[in-house]
Amino acid sequence: MSDYRVTFGDVVIGDTARRYLNAALGRNWVSEGANVRLFEQRFAARFGYHAAVATSSGTDAGLVAMAALHDLGASRGDEVITPALAFAATANCILAAGFVPRFVDVELETLNIDPRRIEATITPRSRAIQVVHTMGKPCRMDEILEIARAHRLSVIEDCCEAHGATLDGALVGSFGMAGLFSFYAAHLICSGEGGMIVTGSPDVAALCRSIRTHGRRDGALYFDFDRIGFNSKMNDLEAAVGLEGLEAFDETFAIRRRHWARLHEMLRDLEERLMLYPDGPGETVAPHAFPLVLRDAERIDGLYAHLERHGIQCKTLFGSLPTQHRAFRFLGYREGDFPVAERIGRSGLHFGLHQYLTDADVEFIADTVSRHFALTRSA
Repeated sequence: MSDYRVTFGDVVIGDTARRYLNAALGRNWVSEGANVRLFEQRFAARFGYHAAVATSSGTDAGLVAMAALHDLGASRGDEVITPALAFAATANCILAAGFVPRFVDVELETLNIDPRRIEATITPRSRAIQVVHTMGKPCRMDEILEIARAHRLSVIEDCCEAHGATLDGALVGSFGMAGLFSFYAAHLICSGEGGMIVTGSPDVAALCRSIRTHGRRDGALYFDFDRIGFNSKMNDLEAAVGLEGLEAFDETFAIRRRHWARLHEMLRDLEERLMLYPDGPGETVAPHAFPLVLRDAERIDGLYAHLERHGIQCKTLFGSLPTQHRAFRFLGYREGDFPVAERIGRSGLHFGLHQYLTDADVEFIADTVSRHFALTRSA
């Protein structure tokens, strides 16, 4: 069905965004300009990052950050370690930057890369570890950083689903060389499309600014190119919408966390059937969406169809990129290589839990999930 009661998100244009949109139109210039620079400055200031570099999408944020590894000593064909369970962009940006993804299985309890499996994947060609804070749940960064330091590997954090998530009081995106954000409609800050790279290193920020603009030398005359780059710039129209989303972030986060906590509470009686993903010790999970995995490892198709039939838009929990997605078959992995990611791919899904939903919508979600299990129990 197309008329969903519960979608993954909406793009709502308010007065603040319209003011910045009109300012861009009044300048007769909508490519990267004043709105983008202001969005970068305010994003960095709001979350305490040293620098923020806006891009045309979260995928381009990953591509640009990966490409920066070339200036830091990496060569084409070198390897980036990355979780098997993730959105396709995580592997696509590695390949597009000229590297080879080396996949690591994930933890069923967190959906995140399993630190215990990383070292076995490291080779002489490994140059970086990309972690993904899946569904806004922080990875076990202490263990990952210790491994990275021991093997002199860079760490890149995919925070696209994790705006505002914290671990022991520190924001995700602040642990590694760079953090990546997406501003797609379902995310806590939305600019329609768009992304951001954050970093504590002025040198990495300068590299990323160059790479996102065809490899131009910052501050130099036009058409002076120091490195391979891309057209990955955000435009002022996207930044206008992003500025409004950033202004509303605290309220958005609070509403989504309230919905998220309420749904955890209402589904508690189903925990013998469902794996849920609440805050762990020292964590504040970003309420990006609501993931769940069937405990019995059965296929999720029945619950998926039931929710869709009742107006709740669903997506699977990504699945194992190297073994459950045709696009990555050429890398030579076989089914069974990543059993946890594959299990989650068969038995997990997620749905939206955004700020425009009402309390009644959240109750409707819980009732709909519960009805499915009542029906299957009585069948």
